[in-house]
Formats: sequence, structure tokens, C-alpha cells
Amino acid sequence: MAARYSEETKQMAKQLYLKRYTPNEIAKELKLKSVRCVYTWAEKFNWADLLSEESALDAIERRIAVLSPRENKKVGELRELECLINSHIKLMAQRNKHTEKMAEIKGRLQPAAEHSDDIGEGEQPRRRRRKNDISHITAEALDAWANENLYQHQLHVRKNKSHKVRNILKARQIGMTYYFAFEALEDAILTGDQQIFLSASKAQAFVFRQYIFSIASQFFDVQLRGTETITLSNGAVLRFLATNSNTAQSHSGNLYCDEYFWIPKFQKMDTVASAMAAQINRRVTYFSTPSSKSHQAYPMWSGERWKKDRPDRKNIEFPDFEAMRQGVLCPDRQWRHVITLADAIAGGFDLIDIDEQREIHSDTAFNMLFMCIFVDDAASVFKLETLQKCKVDKTTWKDYDSKAARPFGQREVWGGFDPARTGDNATFVVVAVPVFAGERFRLLEKYHWRGLAFAWMAEEIKKIKEKFNMTHIGVDVTGIGAGVFELIQHFARREAMPITYNVAEKNRLVMKMLDIVDSERIEWAEDDHTNASASFMAIRQTTTASGNEMTFVADRTEDTGHADLFFAISHAIIKEPLSYRTKRKSSWGIAA
Repeated sequence: MAARYSEETKQMAKQLYLKRYTPNEIAKELKLKSVRCVYTWAEKFNWADLLSEESALDAIERRIAVLSPRENKKVGELRELECLINSHIKLMAQRNKHTEKMAEIKGRLQPAAEHSDDIGEGEQPRRRRRKNDISHITAEALDAWANENLYQHQLHVRKNKSHKVRNILKARQIGMTYYFAFEALEDAILTGDQQIFLSASKAQAFVFRQYIFSIASQFFDVQLRGTETITLSNGAVLRFLATNSNTAQSHSGNLYCDEYFWIPKFQKMDTVASAMAAQINRRVTYFSTPSSKSHQAYPMWSGERWKKDRPDRKNIEFPDFEAMRQGVLCPDRQWRHVITLADAIAGGFDLIDIDEQREIHSDTAFNMLFMCIFVDDAASVFKLETLQKCKVDKTTWKDYDSKAARPFGQREVWGGFDPARTGDNATFVVVAVPVFAGERFRLLEKYHWRGLAFAWMAEEIKKIKEKFNMTHIGVDVTGIGAGVFELIQHFARREAMPITYNVAEKNRLVMKMLDIVDSERIEWAEDDHTNASASFMAIRQTTTASGNEMTFVADRTEDTGHADLFFAISHAIIKEPLSYRTKRKSSWGIAA
């Protein structure tokens, strides 16, 4: 019989829930027999509706308050607490740094507001502010915000805002989407011009919208409203469109096209984009992390598209990579700029540790993601064009909830573990297994661990396994992976599968993944697409040292890491035999 709990217990559970304890933590704190009752109460009494929105700083402070009093903290809790404290210190420093300047900015806006509040007899009362009212925001206030909040690499792009076409190749995660959200908002406020954001998906376009909401609210005291469009009080409209939008070409305005080197069918999109900004007073800004030289956008970046079919342009030289790092107007009238992570750091950017990223990623992936070097996938087994078909909007995964106690219910999943080597990541993935006709493998979750003991990693894998119906865990036992595998066997004896690397085994793993990718039987979320694609494109075909056999290799060294995500996924999916009933479409083969 199910346990019955008093109203007092339920109230205590509710209080902990509102303090943002997890259901597992609530059950442990109150010594409940099952965590399920917490989920039941939360749903039945609508506790989630009582939760207030919290900032990142609030969330960190709340979590520190939960972890700090605990006695005999586990290793994972100590690491989490240390990370939280470091993040808290950094955020507090940033907030304190901006406080004085923001007060100065608001002080410039205050006199008009104070004047309207000082209403004498017979005067009309102050009118309520209009929807999306930006009339009080001045050019001086926007300049002050930019000078205080933007890094040098962002300010340099801002100084070159007037070019008709800007084409920017950038490192990942250096704040350019955030910057362009501000630039477009500033332009809309000061000029009333229309602004258009074009992305591969609606969800990606909405990242711009969220940044705009945040900047307007936090720094200029404006609560903007709007879903696919935001209409400001001066009539300026900001539109957020996906490249598959049938109505995209009907709009006109300054255009921002993000991550265009990752957009399938770029030529079709670019035709639409060019039309939207055809008028003399309109601007186009392309910006993206590089992908492959085989991508349809590469001829535009390299200038070959401009030279094509024009003999008089054939020998015209374009500026080289180093010149573009300074920003330069090219013969085709595009202002090109390359911003590597090293360049951003040299300008004061301090949010990414370049040495850490160099160790985490393979040479190919690091150079592509952070040093603006294109992958030449002519030598790669996996082609970008094929990998593009793996990208999906994860909101379509209605049967998966990452925040639930059982994220995938009782559905079957497989795990794959690629162990750490010296100076390199250990990676674990959770892959959903297709059941229904037309369903694909799905990369649900991925974890990266570095420099940790066997026991800690095995314990983390155990925790992950307890959340899922995990029927297989593939582990590379060549070298130090054997230690983790031995510990995994203690709680997953039947599920754990050792994978011993040799030429035949490596070929089997890669051939299986070729079959899966070429047959379009795997997918991953947009957030994982860049890393996953880079990892897959690092796989090359070569010969063994003797020259007698054909095999596959990755940028895999002791010091720089390897295609860890690819191998972890392959360790999971190898559970399915090569003789799967779907006929292999790949033309790749291994010579006898």
C-alpha cells in the first residue's frame, strides 16, 4: 500500500520545492519512501506556478545555500560548490563594475522623468508609458552602455557598422550574437529602421530576441513585448525569421544572418537575404563560425563566387587571412573580418580559457571552432552536407524531458564511454534507441570529464544509468579505460561491453557510423551540432603503418585530444550489428 503522508510533510516538501530543492533532495531530506510522491504533489497542487523567475546570480546563491550546510559532502558536491563560488565571485565583480556606470546612464534619463512627476495644480497628470516605449533612450546613453559593456573585438565591429555588407568569420562563444542584438536594437531606437534576424531555425533566431529583451530590461528599464516581431514605439520593427520561412523574402530591412556556414542550402537562403537588403540604405551582416570548404557559402567567403564567369576578375587578389584579422574592405565590396579566440582574448575577452579548449578538442575541431580555420572535408570520411541532416530542433522530442527524474521514461537507451587520456577529455553519451518505423537514433545527453579518478567517473556513469533504462554501455578498454570498465561492471555487469581497439575494431566502429549517417538514422539537437560535426569530420581514411591495410584515424594525440564525441557515440551504437536489415548506402569499403 502506498505510504500516506501528513499535511505537515506535504507543506515541508512544498517549502523545499519553492527553495528549488530537487525532488530527489526533497525525498532524501524528508526521508520519503519514494521520490514519485514529490512529483505527484508538485503536479497536483501546481507548485511550479508558484516559482518566481530567478537570475543566474539568484540561482547560484540559492544553490550555494543548499549545498553549504551539508555535512560529509560528496566529491561531486564539493566540485559543484567550488564551481558555484567561483562563478558567484565573477558575477558579483561584473555587477559591481557596472553599477556606477549604469547609475550614470540612468541619471541622464532621470531629469525628464522627475520633471513629469513634479505635477503642479492644473497640470495634466503624466501619461502612462506606451507599449515598447523607447522614447527616453538617447544616443549618449547607448554609447555609454557600449563603451562600458562591450569588449574590444565587439567595439571594432561597431566602428565598421556603416559598410553595406559585413562578412565576419568568428570564434565560437565570443559574444557576437549578443553584440549584434544590441547593435540592431540601437539602430532601431535611433533611426526607426527595420531589423531582420535570419537563422537556420526559429529557435535560433529567438536567441537574438532573448538578448534584446535582456538588454532593454536590465539596462534601459524597458520591458519589451513580442514573439516573432517586436514593434518599438517609434515604429521600428524587429523580425525573427527562420531560413525555411515562406514569408522571409517579403520583408525589407537591415539583415543579420548568423551561423551561415551551418545553414543547409545556403545559396537559396542568400538569394532571399540579398533581396531583403537590396535598397541602398539597407545593410547585410553575415557572421559565423567556419565549417567546411565544401559548404555552399565558402565560394562567397573566398571571393570565388564574385570572380566566377568574369574573366576580368580572375586574377584579382583578395586580402589574406592576417589582413582580415584587422578587418578589410575587399574587391567585392564586402568588409571581411576574422576574429579568432586569441584575437578576442588579446582585446580583453576573459570568459574562455584558450588552453583548456585546446586540450578539450582535437586539432581539427579546435582550429575550426576557435581559430577560424575551415575543415577540408575532402579528406574526411563524413561530409558536412550529410551531417547537416542530423541537426534537429530538440523541442520536437516530446518524449524526452531533461529535467525529469526519468528523462526518457522506460524507453531504451544505450551508453557510450570514451576514456580520458593524458591531457584529454573523457566523454560519456546517452543515445536513444529507435523503436518505431522511421525513428532515428538520438543523442540525448553528453558529458565531458577531465582529470578525474576512475571511481568518480564510474560513480557518475552509475548515476546517469539510474535515470535511464540503459541496456548497453560500450567502453574503450584499451589503456586506462580498463580501470573504469572494471568499476562499471560492479553495477552493470550485463550491460557493460568492452571494446578493444585494433585495426579491425576501429574499422567496424567507423563503418557502422558511416552506415548510420548515410542512412540518415541519427540526429542531435542544434546546440550539439557544431561540436558533433567537427568531431565526425575529424575522421580520415588512411593506411596502417605497414601500408598493407586501409583504416581510419582521427586527430588523436596524447596532448591535443581526439574525436572523443564521435568515438563515444560509436561505442554506444555499435550495440546494433553491422548486419542491420537496412541496406547500407555508403560507398566506403575496406580493401581485403
